[in-house]
Parts: sequence; structure tokens; C-alpha cells
Amino acid sequence: MNANSGYARPLIGVVTVLYQSDGVLEDFFASLGVQQHVNLKLYVIDNSATESGSITSRRMADQAGIDTQIVFNNANVGVARGNNQGIKMALADGCDYVLLANNDVEFRDPMTIAKLLAPVAAGTTLATFPKIMYHGTNRIWCAGGSISRLKAITAHVGDGDEDTGQFDDELFSEYAPTCFMMLDRSVFERVGMMDEKYFVYYDDTDFVWRMNHADIHLLYVPVSQVGHKVSFSTGGDETPFSLFYCTRNRIYFSRKNLGFPYSVIAAGYSLIAMLAKCPRFTPAGRKSVIRGIVAGMRLA
Repeated sequence: MNANSGYARPLIGVVTVLYQSDGVLEDFFASLGVQQHVNLKLYVIDNSATESGSITSRRMADQAGIDTQIVFNNANVGVARGNNQGIKMALADGCDYVLLANNDVEFRDPMTIAKLLAPVAAGTTLATFPKIMYHGTNRIWCAGGSISRLKAITAHVGDGDEDTGQFDDELFSEYAPTCFMMLDRSVFERVGMMDEKYFVYYDDTDFVWRMNHADIHLLYVPVSQVGHKVSFSTGGDETPFSLFYCTRNRIYFSRKNLGFPYSVIAAGYSLIAMLAKCPRFTPAGRKSVIRGIVAGMRLA
């Protein structure tokens, strides 16, 4: 049964944002193409400089028989805006659920999405996420998480641990990244869209923070599993690009969401922590950190 079988079933809008993603698309589409017992429509938002990813996506979607809409932005407008584009298209098309999905994830279990959908469809919760593994390993990347109000950072449960079944209980979690997250359409009515000021990084933290404050809680569904090719499109955690946006957005998140005195404590901690790490960065990286601090204090 392919991804588009069973049209009587509720429609899931799968939203993925491309940025220099050509190298991961084959696994992503192969994963989608084998999904069973779900009715999918894929929304590909391409932020790349060239149309190669859009062209590849069209070819692979046609081969897999996946109903797909592709938008080529001809510019990097950011992950947050790209997700918003896809979400709005899915809602306009009447999708009952939205699956936010990085294209650097792979899942060959044909029931991955169906298992993730089941608690939402049953009314147990409005949002779910799977057990997320480091791609090609038996090591966990995320089995839940938390948001620190003192440091404005997120922590992943089980990060780096070998999976021996120790995180196989279904439970609610304060945080999970949006790299693979199933959401009922009503979530966006209550929480709104992604904050596009983040561009990349912390946009998911901000969104999940607002979900929690709207009394919408994330359910961890370990029977659904994906492998994540961490930091594929950004090149890693210590590139000048990543250092600028992580620094800027951490401070912006603190100032926007945490409230006094946590906002002051978290912003101050972020500033000291990043300055302390600067000696190990390249000159370009150190400059990016300083720029990020200034931009984070100014962003409103």
C-alpha cells in the first residue's frame, strides 16, 4: 500500500523544508513511499539557491506516487518561514493533521507515521513525536526533553545512550524538536505559527514553549522511530552561521518568553557561556558570537 492509499482516512499534510538537501532526499522519499494506513499529502518548501532539490523532489514524489506540492523560494527565507508556508498550504487544503518532518530523517518501518498518528486520532493528545535515533546507529538522539528557564537551553532525554529499551514508555514531555512532530490542525489555531524572526534554531523551542503554555502537551511515542542525520544542512554546531543564530536566538528566546527574573538570568548566562567558549572558535566564529549577542539584545 503506498502513501496515498485509503482516501477515506483523514489527511496528513507532511511539511518539509529543503536547504541544500539533495544528498538526503532519496532516503526521505523512500521512507515516505512505503508508509501504510495513512493518507498523505507532501508540501516541499525549497529554500535552496538552485532548483535541483525541487526537481529531484518532483521526480521522486512521482515515482513513489506521493501527492506533492513544491514551492521554490529562490532564496533562503529560513526554516521558520518555510515551515509556515507549508503549514498554511496544508491547512488551506483541509488537512486534518500536520506532520513537520526534516528531510534528513529516515524511517523504513511502514507504520512509522501511522503509529505516531494513532494517539492524536484517538483524542489522547494533540501532538506526538517519535523516538529519534542518530541515523545508522542504535544510539538515541531524543527520547523527550526539557527547557531550562535558567539557561534558555533544551536537554534531550537519552542523548547518546545505546537503546536497550530503557526509554520505551509512552509519556508526556515538556520538549521535543520539530524535526518529526505530528500536530492536530487545532494546534495552530491555539498557538499560532512559527516565529519567523528566529530564521533557524530555537524556532521549535519557541513553538513548543507556546504549546505548553496553551496546555498542549507533547506525547512521546517510542513505538514510532526515525533516524536523524543531525546538522546535515547547517554543517554542524560551530560554523559561523550556526554560532550566530544559536547565540542570537537563545538571547531572543530568553527576552521574549521567560519573564523577569528568568529572562535576565538566562540572557546573562547565555552571554557568559558563549564568551567563555570563544577561544576555541575560529576568528570568524568568534566574530559571529559577538554579532549574535548584539543582535539578540536588539531583536524585538
